[in-house]
Amino acid sequence: MILHLAVRTDWEAAKRDGAYPWSTRGITVEREGYTHCSFEHQWRGVRERFYGDLSDDRLVLLEIDETRLSSRVIVERLGDAPDEFPHIYGTIDIDAVVAERDLD
Repeated sequence: MILHLAVRTDWEAAKRDGAYPWSTRGITVEREGYTHCSFEHQWRGVRERFYGDLSDDRLVLLEIDETRLSSRVIVERLGDAPDEFPHIYGTIDIDAVVAERDLD
């Protein structure tokens, strides 16, 4: 299981539209080349670093079943990342999200 922290309104739009184009906050997969994800022990650091100005109720943590993705996942350390993170080299398939966790 891997996780993706999403802006709630982006995720709600994705469920309605059938596609989630976001790699991370404000950056599309098309621009970045992959979707940023994390493991359970990493998501809080991602939340603090990149989403710290948003309240918990504006975010949702997506639990993703890797076996249901149509794109490959690579665990790697890129740039100045402190650790290896999972990256989906494509978008998140809506039906690969098996749970949505509120942060508040």
